[in-house]
Amino acid sequence: MKRRLVIVGGIVAAGVLVVGVLVFQPWLLFTDVRVDEVLPTAQTSQPSDTPVPGSSATPTADPVPVVLATGTFVSQEHATTGTASIIENPDGTRVLAIENLDTTNGPDVHVWLSAADAVEGFDGWFLAGGAAYFDLGVIKGNQGNQIYDIPAEVDLSAYRSVSLWCVQFSVGFGAAQLG
Repeated sequence: MKRRLVIVGGIVAAGVLVVGVLVFQPWLLFTDVRVDEVLPTAQTSQPSDTPVPGSSATPTADPVPVVLATGTFVSQEHATTGTASIIENPDGTRVLAIENLDTTNGPDVHVWLSAADAVEGFDGWFLAGGAAYFDLGVIKGNQGNQIYDIPAEVDLSAYRSVSLWCVQFSVGFGAAQLG
């Protein structure tokens, strides 16, 4: 009888270990995924179409991408650095550009536009999960430069921050307040 209990206990322990490894994916803590997409070169305001006083020439500047909002990432559950910028292209399309990102790799991390504020540390861990958000998709990598398209129907005035949100564990890795 005692031998059966030991065998059953061993089988149960092995099953728990397998499930734990599949759910927590601990190997992600030791691997990095670097993404280096080319970020748009943008300016912080629209170029003026007004001629320079004393000049007879009219400006012929080509339209360029414009930064609508930007912010610096703060750490929440995991150490996170980098910047996030919402950029409007000359054709009216908008993108989220994440530059010099460095965070921990994790399971099921998504990039959200969030109505929550970006609060550093433990106080910010769960804020984005309790606020309105728009999911831009799974994070492309935990390091480097990356771009995410923002659909035309997204009302940017409804979102104050960018959150790197782990859907599986309902926790923010890091967030950037947009301003």
